[in-house]
Amino acid sequence: MADVAKLAGVSSQTVSRVANDRQNVDASTRERVLSAMKVLGYRPNTAARALVTGRFRALGVISFDISAYGNARTFAAISDAARASEFSVNLMGARARTEAAVRKAFEHLAVQSVDGVVVVESQILDTPQLRLPQSMPVVVADGSTGHHYPQVDVDQALGARSVVEHLLDLGHRTVWHVAGPRDAYAAHRRAEAWQAALTAAGAETPPVLYGDWSSLSGYWAGLELASRDDVTAVFAANDQMALGVLRALREAGREVPYEVSVAGFDDIPEAEFIPPPLTTVRQDFEAVGRQCVRLLLDEIAHRADVPRWTTVAPALVVRRSTAPPPTR
Repeated sequence: MADVAKLAGVSSQTVSRVANDRQNVDASTRERVLSAMKVLGYRPNTAARALVTGRFRALGVISFDISAYGNARTFAAISDAARASEFSVNLMGARARTEAAVRKAFEHLAVQSVDGVVVVESQILDTPQLRLPQSMPVVVADGSTGHHYPQVDVDQALGARSVVEHLLDLGHRTVWHVAGPRDAYAAHRRAEAWQAALTAAGAETPPVLYGDWSSLSGYWAGLELASRDDVTAVFAANDQMALGVLRALREAGREVPYEVSVAGFDDIPEAEFIPPPLTTVRQDFEAVGRQCVRLLLDEIAHRADVPRWTTVAPALVVRRSTAPPPTR
């Protein structure tokens, strides 16, 4: 800093003000200091700054499975939003879907000196209410409704309801459902909304078939559905399972959408390119990531008006895998 001050012909305090983006420096002086920084390759000492401000300008993210489509998209959005606010991001994987594993990951991030943590939590198997040490702010994405932390989630109920209403409006008497795992929060909310939409329309509620989010589990459920003549519409709880249902129907000679309509949830990149292009619900994972960062930064700044629950609206994307039922 002394070298920059000497080259720019200013005091070390002026260099400090420029380095910390203070506004009480005139434009020409700021330009001389920035030019000197560039010539000398000067970078502010982040460790020293953290000692003064109490902030590390780093966020932590805990995720069970970063390879999952939604988690990967959410993490990318968190990284972009953090970078726009001049924060770095440290990713920590939890080894198991338990609170103990999340606590361990949280402790590792605390040692790495982060200001707050986003938990991308599709499911924790041993507790409905995550409790972490009160050492730093926490925001949860895609969690259960029981947490006391601020949460951000896509409106799962709205997305599922829009699919069911679309299929019923086409003239289908009911809609069969291939649900996600029984212990997954998102799967539970989508199945609950599917049933509520059928009940509200006065339609019969068929038995639920359960998968595990994979295309293979959708395929096995699809084989069972393909064997039933009374199945004309299927809502799969994610696009991967919908792909499995489509293959099973095709192998059984059931034409989609003219004999059976199929809809999914997520709008993965492949959804519009498979035959036929898949009707699905688009989740705005980018908006979820941005909201997580916004809430976390508000928590870090100790703002009192941080909302406890924030939802992002999904959008129904109608493609060629849904159509009116066959006439009998």
